Amino acid sequence: MGLPFPKKRRLASNRQFKAVLDHGRRAGDHLLTLYMAPNPHGYPRLGVSVGKSSGKAVVRNRLKRLLREAFRQNQHQIPQDFDYVLMISPRLARSLKQAQTGKRALAALTFRQVQESFLSLIETLQS
Repeated sequence: MGLPFPKKRRLASNRQFKAVLDHGRRAGDHLLTLYMAPNPHGYPRLGVSVGKSSGKAVVRNRLKRLLREAFRQNQHQIPQDFDYVLMISPRLARSLKQAQTGKRALAALTFRQVQESFLSLIETLQS
């Protein structure tokens, strides 16, 4: 069975992001920051935000792919009636921005780490 990630499961507009950020609960760890807010749709939706402070476009795009993939592979195991906004933590952003350690930090960041962080943050927000 494939795990699609259609457009209806994405937060696209600034208004949608703002609603989650303003009304949602927040949790963070050394890798990610997650905002989670109820939605009336019956399925989870994801918004990803990776700022320019994280590095150049190549770095930001890799991070966004990792975050989206963590959601896509777990979308049927997480609470369904919520919107999620995923961001990288300020700590990780700082380490990625540094010339000396940035490439190593990005290379060392695995999908498994991102996925575990995502699921852990959801568990934290549910309790």
